[in-house]
Amino acid sequence: MNRIDRLTGVILLLQGRRVITAEEIAAHFEISIRTVYRDIAALGEAGVPIVAEAGVGYSLARGYHMPPIMFTEEEAAALAIGAEVTEQVADESLKRSIGGALLKIRAVLSAEQRDYISRLERVVNIRFGRSSPLGADLMPMQEAVVRCRCLSLRYNAGRRGEITERVVEPLGMVFYARQWHLIAWCRLRRDLRDFRLDRMDGWKVLAETFEGHTDFSMEEFLRKETECGELTPVTLVVAQEALERIRAEAPSSPVREEPLPDGRVRIEILSFAPEYLTGWLMSFGTRVEAEHPPELKQRLWTQAMAIAAQYEKNSFSLLT
Repeated sequence: MNRIDRLTGVILLLQGRRVITAEEIAAHFEISIRTVYRDIAALGEAGVPIVAEAGVGYSLARGYHMPPIMFTEEEAAALAIGAEVTEQVADESLKRSIGGALLKIRAVLSAEQRDYISRLERVVNIRFGRSSPLGADLMPMQEAVVRCRCLSLRYNAGRRGEITERVVEPLGMVFYARQWHLIAWCRLRRDLRDFRLDRMDGWKVLAETFEGHTDFSMEEFLRKETECGELTPVTLVVAQEALERIRAEAPSSPVREEPLPDGRVRIEILSFAPEYLTGWLMSFGTRVEAEHPPELKQRLWTQAMAIAAQYEKNSFSLLT
């Protein structure tokens, strides 16, 4: 990056943040603190009104803006969520471009719009799988989460055909296991619940708002769901030739990937259905090895032995 581009980037950083430290600027552009000081001095000499406060950081004087591009909250939210999805399947060069584009978008938003996007990023968690998410318009539901607006649901729990009507307090959304899920406080059950959107017979945003739940954490909720058995962590060692298929067909996107010295990749995913997972992994043959959990390894061994026994019975007739 040349210096002119970097100086423009520094202004955008300052415009997109209430206050920022020299260390944060240096880390963002991968430059030294001394270079940051020189850049700030150069911008000041060029007439950019930068306020420096000892022990706090730098900020732009109130009212200073570069020429704006106007976005609505919905447009900015769509770009932010779209960038989050794209980043998970992009190479490093595209990720850098996405980061630069989002920096420019944030810089031209009002303080209220930036706060809206920040809250949206905290409550909308995307763990992307390679199938299309629900085609319904999710923006009103996302906004209900951010605005603390109650939702009315008609929900088919477990697809048993029993539709229950509920009023819930939406706390977050997450895309995993190829489905969108709404995490909400259910007033009917008086507890946190994970609602799959494909099991909703209908929903609408209510005028009623709610308060509380300040201690809710999406990551903590998902961790507890994993520990209670709703989601099972599965560790696989995958040969290179099977890697793309694993990523495309896995019930969730990889939580973690670790390259191994022999060229294979250790991958951790989350799974709901052990029976389905066993059959799916069998289709990879020796190109995929299950490391965890032990129960999955046992199921695969049992299935492999059953298949071997089936063909062993017929081996003599085949030879004759």
